[in-house]
Amino acid sequence: MDLSGRRKSTNVEDRRSSGGKIAGFGIGGAIIAALIALFMGGNPSQVSEVIQQLGGQNAQTEQYVPTPEEEQLKDFAEKILASTEDVWAAQFKKMGKTYKAPKMVLFHGSVQSGCGQASSAMGPFYCSADECVYLDLDFFNEMPKSLGAGGDFAYAYVIAHEVGHHVEHLLGILDEAHSNMSRVSETEKNKISVRIELLADFYAGVWGYHENKMFGSLEDGDLEEAINAAQKIGDDYLQKNARGYATPESFTHGTSAQRMKWLKKGLSTGDMSKGDTFSIPYSSL
Repeated sequence: MDLSGRRKSTNVEDRRSSGGKIAGFGIGGAIIAALIALFMGGNPSQVSEVIQQLGGQNAQTEQYVPTPEEEQLKDFAEKILASTEDVWAAQFKKMGKTYKAPKMVLFHGSVQSGCGQASSAMGPFYCSADECVYLDLDFFNEMPKSLGAGGDFAYAYVIAHEVGHHVEHLLGILDEAHSNMSRVSETEKNKISVRIELLADFYAGVWGYHENKMFGSLEDGDLEEAINAAQKIGDDYLQKNARGYATPESFTHGTSAQRMKWLKKGLSTGDMSKGDTFSIPYSSL
């Protein structure tokens, strides 16, 4: 991506100096531990227990000093967040609405969010309770190492996906979905989760379409980077690589094919009306 001369968002809170480090594993190993927790029928918040079982330690507070590379990633993240502000402000205006931008909280190791205590092992996440996107910049360094998904537009896709959840929240989609999840079985809850995640992928694509239309920032290979990232974080891909087989009823984010499909749909159309992942049959996602 060419972000030369682009503005940086001021909706960023840097809490990296107040976080802790996941000892013994590092973020890469902790990500794998979080996946194991999921496959055992748990959730990412149980990662600390899994780390302890595998011989790790609880998060330990330490003085954090960012490297020059991390400061470059911070600059990149601030510019991408600014881009999402510009794109979504314009899209909401078309709908006769006002876009309220989320805050991005940068942290290291662990953080207290409006949705509770969180670990870097959970990866970037959005919390609707405080309307914040949480990001440990180390995740971008681990993407090519642990997931085989690198490149600046792949990293931008990660941020845009989390902002996509914020868009869902502002439109009332996310809150309604969460309400419905509280009244159904675990299997049906997972299906709703998949619909939420695929819609966020679609919105990330919509952002990418308008980002390029507004600023002409995309370069050769950028689209492939994002699509490869979507493929590498599909539930089926992660499960098969972790244990050799997949259990579709446990999927919470969608298959590789589904994630690539909805991201590409957003990237190719830029049309929010084309992304309803809730009204179509689950088998058609």
